[in-house]
Formats: sequence, structure tokens, C-alpha cells
Amino acid sequence: MSREGAIGRIAEYFENDGFFDDLARRVAIHTESQEPDQRPELYRYLTEEMTPYLEPLGFVCEIYENPVPRGGPFLVATRREGGDRPTMMSYGHGDVVRGYDDQWREGLSPWVLHKEGARWYGRGSADNKGQHTINLAAMKAVLEERGELGFNAIVLIETGEENGSPGLREFCAANKGLFEADVFIASDGPRLAPERPTVFMGSRGVFNFDLVVSLREGGHHSGNWGGLLANPGIILAQAIATITSPSGEILVPEWRPPPIPNSVRNAVSKLEIEGGEDAPEIDPDWGEPGLTPAEKVFAWNTFEVLAFKTGNPDHPVNAIPPRASAHCHIRYVVPSDRDTFMPGLRQHLDARGFEIVEIAPKPNPMAATRLDPDHPWARWVVASIDATSGQETAVLPNLGGSLPNDVFSEVLGLPTIWVPHSYASCSQHAPNEHILEGVSEEALRIMTGLFWDLGEPGTPA
Repeated sequence: MSREGAIGRIAEYFENDGFFDDLARRVAIHTESQEPDQRPELYRYLTEEMTPYLEPLGFVCEIYENPVPRGGPFLVATRREGGDRPTMMSYGHGDVVRGYDDQWREGLSPWVLHKEGARWYGRGSADNKGQHTINLAAMKAVLEERGELGFNAIVLIETGEENGSPGLREFCAANKGLFEADVFIASDGPRLAPERPTVFMGSRGVFNFDLVVSLREGGHHSGNWGGLLANPGIILAQAIATITSPSGEILVPEWRPPPIPNSVRNAVSKLEIEGGEDAPEIDPDWGEPGLTPAEKVFAWNTFEVLAFKTGNPDHPVNAIPPRASAHCHIRYVVPSDRDTFMPGLRQHLDARGFEIVEIAPKPNPMAATRLDPDHPWARWVVASIDATSGQETAVLPNLGGSLPNDVFSEVLGLPTIWVPHSYASCSQHAPNEHILEGVSEEALRIMTGLFWDLGEPGTPA
């Protein structure tokens, strides 16, 4: 009975296709939470896949309805071993984005896990079925080796993350007693680089909104009316152009965070952005001047125009369009105040003569969160991962993307540590989503070592 024995068990599980078989079953369930017709699949993932896997491991499983009508169900699985032992909460989401079946490369299907070289293709392989499959398998390996975990475990599986996690905050707030723990450890998102183990302790927030210029009913011939009728596309483009400099530097004062804290600057100074072989080339002169690429992604705010529409882009006609709209968002870090974002933008646009531009915030913004990299639990997790991997773990104060981490850090009050098992070029949310075989194998060993250490003396709890 040893740490090495548990890691040996997980290595055998991988080599004998146990991980592939478990993940293949889960990928095959069409848990597209954005498709109302697939709602039964969300329940099936919890009742026919997760519960039968967890109950033999000694977890008591219960499925809860979402307090929000459009939200998916929750599974809460609990294994209690003693009040004197540390308690860990973990999390995963069983839902995926739409499969886009007809857009995958020939020979691939979103619902069939397929090995091709170092890549395993399938919808949810990276986001998030593969990641929580790794963590649950690691706990199983520890149980088989030790005969017990050595700690108490609470696992929450939600089925609406790809819809913005509706109801997650309300559910956790109303059921805090289910989630009393010492630490939160879960997996989602990408590593800093495929070959480098990574942890992050929070995430940037995201605030989505639309900008709209609506001038009249119907289009009008550009030959007869060009030069006489204001063009909403031009007005909106001019308005957006005032929000940043030509190189993307944010010009709305309320959107700019305070200076980067020294502890965060020191943490990100060791990081280099590396997304793998399919990653795009970084534009070095884009964004906030004077910041490194890592500081831009992990320690600063950014504004993005995600979609812009005026007229009929697919079938243009010679008519001045009546309306233009842009879907935009802000990614923001602690301690930015999102309540000032839209008033600040309104003041900024009005001062430049763009009172006609409507601002329409979207519901369910995700909050920015960040645990200090020097927190005892963060240092403990990093030390465990370093011991297993034999290399220095990349420590991110927060993920560049967004997760519902504020539910766990603010509503439940837990120190939150994420150990991602994917990489930036995994094509999540796109056709041909995949995980890397080597990263998955290493992640299984890392998480097995981590959970073994959690059951040993010397934890921060």
C-alpha cells in the first residue's frame, strides 16, 4: 500500500484502455445543454453513467432539480470517512456544446471517441467529460490501493455549464450544508502549455453585451438614398472604434483595472503562452502597452467584438440597412467592478456624440475570482504535483477564460484550485474537439498522487 502503488494502478488503468472505455461511454451521450430536445440526455448522463460509477466507490448519490426552469439537473455525490479528516469538494460538468455533427472532419463523429496519433477526438473529450473522468478515476485508484480515500469527498456534477450555469449559484446558496469542505479541487480549461502541469486559482470574469444602432424600418436603395440617410453600420463602427486604440488598448476608464499587484506580477513573470502546434501566432503589439503576453491574459482586462452584423452579410444587396448590432464582451480580473462597466460605457459614448447607440447587457455575467498564489492550499497542491511530474508546475493566479468559480469561492467560501488537463488548441466548442493522449496519461498520475497525498498527514486542513 503506497503512493507508488496507486500511481501504478492508474498507469495500468490507462494502458489497458480503462480510461478510453470510460470516456467513450460518456462521449456517446448527447448531452447538448443548448438543445432543449436533448434534455433527457442530461438526466441519462447522471442516472445511467455517473451514479452507477460512483455508488460502488462508496459515494451516496442524489440528483437535484435545478431551481431555474431552463437549468439542467445536478448530481451531488458524497463519501464521508470521518469528521477528523479533510474534506475536498470537486466539480465537473456533464453537458457539452452542440455537436455540429456535419462540420467534423471526414472519419470523425462528435459522439464516437476516436484515437488518431496522439489525439483522441470526441465532443466533451476536453470540455469537460475527459477532465472529470480523470479525477474520478484517480480517486478510484487511491481507494483500491489504500482501501479508503483518507479524506471526505463531495463531487458536484452540473449539466448546464455550457449554457452559463443557470441555477448553479442559487442551488449552492440554498444548499450550503451539502458542500461544507476545506478545499475545492477540480479540473477544467487548458494548461499553459501541453507539456507543463498547470494550476490556477480563479478565473477572469466575463460580461457580455450588445451594441445596437436602429434607425428606421426596412432598407432603402443606396443609389437613391446614399448620402442622404445615415448608415447604422458606419455609426456603430465609429462608436466601437472609440472604445479602444487602433491596437486594442482599452480607452474606457471604468474598464481598466488597478495596477497589477506584485504577487500576481511575480507569479505571471515565470509564464510563457504556448498553446501547442495549432496555436495562432501572438500579435506582440496588440493590447495594453507595456505588458507581457502573460500579463495581458492573466492580469488585465480585455474588450472583444465577437460578432458584427448589418444588412445581410451572406447575401448583400444595394440597400442602406436599417439596423446594425455587435455582440461584445469584457474579460476582467479582480478587483474590477463590473457594476461600473455599462454606466462607464454610456458616459464614454455620449461624450463622443453616440447617444444613438443602445447598450443591452446580457444576463448571467460571470464574476472574476482569484486566490492568492501563496495560499497554503495552493502551495500544498503545487508541491504534490511537482513531486509526481518531476517538473515545476505553472501557477496562474487566474485562468484567462471564465468559469463559475465565484459560486465556489464566494458563495461557498472555499479556497479554489483548478488543475486543468487540456490545452489551448483542443478545439473545444468547435468541430474536431480532442484531448492529448500524453497529457491525459500524465494527468491521471498527477491526480492520483494528489489524492493520495490528501489522505496523508500534513495537509493545511
